[in-house]
Amino acid sequence: MKIRERGWIMFDRHASAGTPAWRMWYTGYDGTREGQKKLGLATSHDGLQWTAHPENPIYDDVWVEDFMIVPHNGTLYMFAEGKADQAQLLTSTDGIVWKRIGELDVRMANGKPIEPGPYGTPTAHFENGVWYLFYERQDKGIWLATSHDLQVWTNVSDDPVMVPGPDEFDLDLIAMNQVFKYKGRYYASIHGSKAGSKLWASGIAVSNDLRNWQKYPGNPLRPISENKSSGLFIHDGKQFRFYTMHDQVQVHFRGEN
Repeated sequence: MKIRERGWIMFDRHASAGTPAWRMWYTGYDGTREGQKKLGLATSHDGLQWTAHPENPIYDDVWVEDFMIVPHNGTLYMFAEGKADQAQLLTSTDGIVWKRIGELDVRMANGKPIEPGPYGTPTAHFENGVWYLFYERQDKGIWLATSHDLQVWTNVSDDPVMVPGPDEFDLDLIAMNQVFKYKGRYYASIHGSKAGSKLWASGIAVSNDLRNWQKYPGNPLRPISENKSSGLFIHDGKQFRFYTMHDQVQVHFRGEN
C-alpha cells in the first residue's frame, strides 16, 4: 500500500486519558496510476507513532484523494478530489463512517459554471457564517470561491488569488493544502514545482483578508531536493509541528535542520 497526496491530521488537546489525541486520515492505493484511491485512518497518542484502524479502508465507495477536513457544529466536512480531479464533499460525525454528498458546484463570479476540467486540491475555511473554498486548476493558480450553504460556490474573482512564482520552488505550479487563522492573520500552507521537474517543495503565505496573499520570503520551508509536499501545520498545544504527507508522512519541528 502507498500513500497518495494530501491527507489530514487533527489533534484533540481535550482527549480523555487513554484515548488517542491524534487522528490521521490518508489515501491508500496500490501504487498504480489507475488504482482506486481509498480512505484510511490511523490514531496516535503522540503524533509520532501511529496505529492503523482495524477496518481500513474505512471508505472505498468512490475515489477519494488529496483531501482536508473542517470540523463544524459536530460534523466533519471533508473536501476531497475525486476521480479526474473533480472536487467533492463528504461528511461524517465520527470520522469513521463517511457519506458522500456530491461534487462541488463552483461558479464564476457572474454565476455561470466554471469551465469543464479538473479543479482540485480543495481547501476550505469557515468563518462568520461563510465557507471559503480555495482550489487549483492544473496547478496553474489558486482560486477562491465562497458559499453560505455548501450547495453553490461562487468565485470572488475569476482571477486567481495566488499564482506561481517568482521563486524557483513554485515557479510554474502551485496548490494550497491548508488555511488557518493565527493571532488575527490567515496562513496558507502551499506547495509548488517547476515545469518539467518531478520535485515539489513546501512553502507558506500570509493574508489579512483571505484574498491578498504574501508568500514568505524564506520559502521553501524544506529544500527542493527533499521533494516534500502536501504540508500541514498542526499545533500540539505547545508549538506548531509541520507534517509533510506525500508520499511519506514526516514531521518537522521549528529550528530543525
